[in-house]
Amino acid sequence: MAHIAPTQVLEKDSTMLYEHEDAKATPTTDNSQHDVDDNDRAAALRIAKEADPGPDVLSLSQLQISTPGPCRFDGTVMSSINSMTQYQSYFGLSAASSKTGIVFGMYTIGQVCAFFPASYLPDRIGRRWCMLLGNTTLCVGSLLTGLAQNMGMFVGGRFLTGLGCTTAAAGAKSYLTEVTSPWNRGMWMGLLNSFFYIGQILASGISIPFGRGLSAWAWRTPILIQAAPAIINMAFVLLLPESPRWLYSRGRKEEAVLILAKLHSRNEDVNSPVIRLEIEEIESHISLSGADKRFWDFRPLFKTASNRYRFGLCAILACWGQLSGNGLITYFLPVLLQQAGITDSNRQRLLNFVNSVTSFLGAMCGVLLVDRIGRRKLLLTAAICCMCGMAIVSGLLSPVGIQSATRANAGISFIYLFMVCYSFGYTPLQALYPAEVLAFEVRAKGLALQGWITNAFGLINTFGLPSALAALTWKTYLIFLVWDVVGVAVIWYTVVETKQLSLEQLDEVFLSSTPKEVSFQLLREIKARAKAERAAESRLSA
Repeated sequence: MAHIAPTQVLEKDSTMLYEHEDAKATPTTDNSQHDVDDNDRAAALRIAKEADPGPDVLSLSQLQISTPGPCRFDGTVMSSINSMTQYQSYFGLSAASSKTGIVFGMYTIGQVCAFFPASYLPDRIGRRWCMLLGNTTLCVGSLLTGLAQNMGMFVGGRFLTGLGCTTAAAGAKSYLTEVTSPWNRGMWMGLLNSFFYIGQILASGISIPFGRGLSAWAWRTPILIQAAPAIINMAFVLLLPESPRWLYSRGRKEEAVLILAKLHSRNEDVNSPVIRLEIEEIESHISLSGADKRFWDFRPLFKTASNRYRFGLCAILACWGQLSGNGLITYFLPVLLQQAGITDSNRQRLLNFVNSVTSFLGAMCGVLLVDRIGRRKLLLTAAICCMCGMAIVSGLLSPVGIQSATRANAGISFIYLFMVCYSFGYTPLQALYPAEVLAFEVRAKGLALQGWITNAFGLINTFGLPSALAALTWKTYLIFLVWDVVGVAVIWYTVVETKQLSLEQLDEVFLSSTPKEVSFQLLREIKARAKAERAAESRLSA
């Protein structure tokens, strides 16, 4: 098929969206313009971006969309609290008992139950209200847990915390995916999931001084503080503009155009070529009577080969995002340190804090590179490094050979390096990639179902790991090593590249019979065109 020149594409696109009346723009419904192929659409979008590069990354309109970032404390705050003798004696627990698995697991059960509100609320009441209700539930759970007088109250609070956190996160993922542009979507979505480590650093950091206290407030205070980020979100989330794609799907086209212009145009110009192209793609791919209007209808997720492939990629992230060995470290690092010979609880909490900081640095490196090297390369790099790291940790912490403090310290060092590698690839992509590959009409349902699968796998960590660590000790690492090998193979053969493609372009990629190969070819052609255009500009300026 002959390609249309990019300049012709842009000229053609400039006539297809708006008819002007009294300086207002009204979207048209002319479908004759939808015959431009993916390559030409990408070229037109790139040229449009040159004409209107959009707001600066640090502008107010861009910074405000960071508000949905869920600063999730729970995994690390409970890991730190689990090492406190004050907490253990108050409830009669030990660090690696089956009761501990129940305490950790109740949070995961709450996340599993969040499947229902997370699949319904974002489409029914909007992304912002979903975040508000989820964070309100999280705060109630935090209060119940932090002020618990008995185990029943403590466990009930953890259930509500998990329910609220997952519901809020479902709204946040859909929201950020739909308000960010293809050029910075990777950065913002990567930051969304990396906020986990902000909570982790705060939780593990405040646990160090509080852990030295003798009263029950040593463990109550960190749990109560985990409500602070949710309160910040609750205070500001309704001040954000609603998702323009959600508004369009509700027939509120004029509002959608104005919000897109505010977020993606440097001068908030509704007639900007960038805005016209984005609206054209939204009009051609979002139905006003689609499955997102039927909260009970999950059939579209599996009805076509394209959607089955998309959700399969989500399931891959859910599986290896939980079972790469990260859960072993996130929840039970104090137990691992004890098995490696570090028994002082204050030192365990300090090393837990160090793990939070190094993991955050790894995640931020991934965020900075995700839009440069691409999603597939980032994920493969992380998976391969996790596999190698798990192999090294298994060898160093095994009883085979001469045991020494140096060897134990080396094992702990590689545990940290493992988490850096995991955070580098998996952390930015766990929020970004599923939200990218799912089509709009099934995005909220798909993210909810993917979250449910993620938490189902998480139950293995929370309920299975305490018993496995007690019975198998270092051999537990070997189980994760084998699974990491399988993960590398699965990612290599299935994962599609989505870098710099609009959400609507990805719809076209997945409709092909070979999505992975088509995505590679599309990116090669986009790079070749960009290189040719730069060469032409250089010749003209010479």
